[in-house]
Amino acid sequence: MLKRRILIFMAALMVFSLTGCGQKAEPASSNGDMVSAYTDSDGDLTADPPTDSKLWRDPDVLTFSYAPLEEAGAYADIFDDFVNFLSEKTGKQVVQEVMESNSAGIVSMRDGDLDIGSFAAGTTCYAVNLAGYVPCSVKGWADRAQGYSLAILVRADSPYTEENWLEEMKGKKVAHANESSNSGHLAPLALLPQEGIVPGEDYDIIFSGSHENSVYGVLDGTYDFACVAARSSVFDRMAAAGDINEEDFRIVWLSPTFPTSSFGYAYDLHPDLAAKITEAFNEYEFTPEMTAAFGDTDRFFPITYMRDYSVVRLIAESAGEKFDEEGLQKMIETDKAAAAK
Repeated sequence: MLKRRILIFMAALMVFSLTGCGQKAEPASSNGDMVSAYTDSDGDLTADPPTDSKLWRDPDVLTFSYAPLEEAGAYADIFDDFVNFLSEKTGKQVVQEVMESNSAGIVSMRDGDLDIGSFAAGTTCYAVNLAGYVPCSVKGWADRAQGYSLAILVRADSPYTEENWLEEMKGKKVAHANESSNSGHLAPLALLPQEGIVPGEDYDIIFSGSHENSVYGVLDGTYDFACVAARSSVFDRMAAAGDINEEDFRIVWLSPTFPTSSFGYAYDLHPDLAAKITEAFNEYEFTPEMTAAFGDTDRFFPITYMRDYSVVRLIAESAGEKFDEEGLQKMIETDKAAAAK
């Protein structure tokens, strides 16, 4: 069954890579049922607006938060221009906040405290199923969305090689980001067995708490290997920002490409307001600072959760992941442990 799911995943991944996010691809089935608070009558795998229009929220002040990831603090002010544009489009005051963690962002949107946000690829699925999140955009260009890969990272001066990394990795200290991370945990669980190494069996999984912690841990010798997001993602942004020297590292294996973090809104916003928010994402052009920080992307690219995150759902399904309350509680505990560390 696992092999069959991986083959399905690779086929879907080829469709994504060849056509780009904006082209039609066969949707995958949902992984994990939405909580009972949400309905999905149109079958698009995201929560419908409340059927009772009295429950539609139309707040005077909207709250926006960039993906509650390790790099969110580094880019806390880079969305200021977009926030101003969003305010003009919606006619609302928009307040920007930085979430402390992945789980905090989900809980905040579920509680009605976060209206517009961004979530990492793996966390997007949790937010959709548990917080009524409706993704509508990703970073990209006029003709395609940005993607990223799972990289197996080592120190440049380590003895590990591209030719023998599979054997060399066994029994070593290997960092995964956290339970909800697509490239930092779910993708390794799904893809590495097909290469010949099984996480949790051939090596002990050590959760660092974030991709950034994994990168720094490889640099200081805490970990021998790390599973991190690279190619227009965390590792590359850390290097571009000068936080690390890329020459201090080597990538011994790189996966095919899959979608990056999403942007969207809470399901219970007034439909007219949700439409204006979507228009803002579709019309906005990045500032030079945003383009430099986000892999030379120059705009938001429109997506749908059903189609464009089918690859992420297939990775999670093959890894046995379910986007449910139990998974969220595990994420909360991991985030607490990472904060304590």
